[in-house]
This record gives sequence, structure tokens and C-alpha cells, in this order.
Amino acid sequence: MEILIYGIVNSFKLILIAFGFTLVYGTSRLPNFAHGAIFVFTGFVAWIMMHKLNLPFLPAALLSLACAALVGVVIYQFILKRIRGMNMNEIIATYAIGVALIETFRWLGFKGTTFTLPVVKEGVVFIADVPVDYQRLMVVAVGLVMLAAVWAFTKFTRTGRALRGIAQDERAAMMLGIDSDMTATLAMALGSALSGLAALMLFPLGSIVVEAGYNTLIFALAVCMVGGIGSWSGTVLAAFVLGFLQVVTVTYLATHFQMVVTLAAIIATLILKPSGFFGKHKELEERV
Repeated sequence: MEILIYGIVNSFKLILIAFGFTLVYGTSRLPNFAHGAIFVFTGFVAWIMMHKLNLPFLPAALLSLACAALVGVVIYQFILKRIRGMNMNEIIATYAIGVALIETFRWLGFKGTTFTLPVVKEGVVFIADVPVDYQRLMVVAVGLVMLAAVWAFTKFTRTGRALRGIAQDERAAMMLGIDSDMTATLAMALGSALSGLAALMLFPLGSIVVEAGYNTLIFALAVCMVGGIGSWSGTVLAAFVLGFLQVVTVTYLATHFQMVVTLAAIIATLILKPSGFFGKHKELEERV
């Protein structure tokens, strides 16, 4: 039962981490390798607003999410817009921005384990005799709400349908009057905000450290590659597969093998099925 319950929690943790990356790539084909840096950026901004500006957690969280979305918009408008379509340049540029952002916080003295965010509520609840703290339950609840909200947004709103249209066929969508740059900007803003949301939910479980930016990027890439880059349903399925693999590995081996299993999943996917579970576009390329 402990593996089952914590496997579910860990799976929703990976969904929160990876969904922003999937949203951006799935709608605009932009590989945002600054995803992990925005994750760390949001955590530190929230901490600064709480401890330097003396704001309560909720206003600090909302403002930090707005800052994360703004970073996504700036990255697209000033960098990606000029190199869009050049895949390798997009990867190099966003990764360089991410490294610069992460290392700037390290240079400013944000290192160590003294930076933390408060949990939503102290205490634990027992589920089938397994103790689970309220923050982890919040991770599951927020993950479910996020999935439902993104689905409803893309299904029932005009802007969301524009994002789906660009994802399905960019040229046809542009012929129907959908602005590709505007939808890509919106996708970057939403993806960055989702990365920030993951930070606000997960950093209360530990400390805000700059190294989390690199680990988060690896986890997001692993989930997206195993599920099929750009596939939302694939991301959810891959998050559960990797989530349970990590929990089993930590339970029966050791914590540091968690990253080994994640990297092994990436390698196995690239060797056995590069398209991932539901990577339809890549699968078509392989057939051709």
C-alpha cells in the first residue's frame, strides 16, 4: 500500500513537472529547455516576496506565477521568435538561458538548504494505515485540477481551440486566421506558469536549491520522451510509469538510483521506440 499510495503521489509530481514542457512543445513545437530554470526562478521569487517584501504566501505565489509567465513571454518574443524553426538553435538558446538564470541565483548567494516555502497545512492523514502529509495530498489535488482546467480551456474556449489548431496543423490554422506567434507566446506563458505552479507545490516538501532546475529539466524530458513529445495523454501515462518505477527503486535500492532509472528510461525509449507511447508525429517520421 505504501508503494501504491506514494507511487500515485510521485506520478502527480511528475505530471506537474512535465506538463508545462509538453504544453509548449505540443502547441508550438518549441523545446523550452529553460523549463527547469523557470521552476527554480518561481521558487526563489516566491521566497523573496515572502521574506524580503513580507507578503503572505498566497499573494507571493500569485505574483511569482505571473513573473514566471512573463519570463516565458520574454524568452519567446526576444529569442525564440527570431530562431523559430531552427530546432538545434532553439534547444541551445533556451538551455543557455536556463543555465544563465540558474547560475545567476547561485552567484547572488541563493545556495544551500536554508530557502524553503511553507506547506499548505501541517500534519498527516492515514490512508490504509499509510501516513501521507497534507502537502502531498495537495500535490495530487492540484495535479487533478490542473489537468481538468487545461482540458476545459483547450476544449471550450476560443483561445484554447486556437492552441489545439496550431498543434494539429499550423499551416492550416494560419490560413484560417490564427496568429502563430500569438499562440506560441501564449503557450510559452502558460507552460512557464505551469512550471512555476509545480515549484510552488513541490518546494514546500524540501528546500529551494539551484540544482533542482537541472533535475526538473531531466524529469520533464524523461516523461515527455517516454510518453511521446507533445502528447498530453502520453505525458500522463509516462508520469505514472516513471512515478512508480522511481518509488520502487527508492524502496528496494537507494534514493540516488532514482535518477539512474529516469535516465535509463530515456535511453530505452530512444532505442526501442523513439516516438514514445503516443508520439504520433515522430512515429510518422519513423515510418517514412
